[in-house]
Amino acid sequence: MRELPYYAVIFTSTQKDDIAGYDAMALKMEALVKTQSGFLGMESARDEVGITVSYWENLDAIKKWKQESAHLEAQHKGREHWYSWYNVKVCKVEREYDFS
Repeated sequence: MRELPYYAVIFTSTQKDDIAGYDAMALKMEALVKTQSGFLGMESARDEVGITVSYWENLDAIKKWKQESAHLEAQHKGREHWYSWYNVKVCKVEREYDFS
């Protein structure tokens, strides 16, 4: 488990029919985000609705990721080509538990 509290960015989206280039960009962003200071991890699920949750040490780390130039390019391409809709939520995680 991660040290509490930490932050979660929840990105929920629906894609357009033609998403040529999306998978390559997603792999590039996944590799890049793992190098970012303050990044703690990520989980994704894609079907009719895509959901990606990334975990961060603090709000400043999230802000720096949002302003990363390659991420800005991916955001632009997403709005132009791949997403018909998306929503972003930034949440503070104060409690966590799981079952194995």
